Amino acid sequence: MSIPENKTLQRIHQLCNERNWSLYRLAKEADVPYSSLSNMFSRNTQPTVSTLEKICSGFGISMSDFFNTPAIINPNCYVLNSDEKEIIDIYRSLPKRKKELLNAYMQGIMEI
Repeated sequence: MSIPENKTLQRIHQLCNERNWSLYRLAKEADVPYSSLSNMFSRNTQPTVSTLEKICSGFGISMSDFFNTPAIINPNCYVLNSDEKEIIDIYRSLPKRKKELLNAYMQGIMEI
């Protein structure tokens, strides 16, 4: 599934990626025909409110949760998964010298 242009489809795409779900899996979880989801993405069209409610239900989130995300509010903001959040929390707890060592280590890994 390629990244769509409109923000609503981008958010659906993001939520599927976070869960490692395909559109087929989302269709099953949301009780929405796969063809409807597929057409929505291929035509880059907005879902209806009732379809979006079913999609949110399939994800186990509210409509408010769906739209209350930094990526929707500020497209320059990163949305982190739980592993990335854990790494940042660990990094923030390190003293300055260990942060410098970790940065040097990561730069070394990038060169391999």
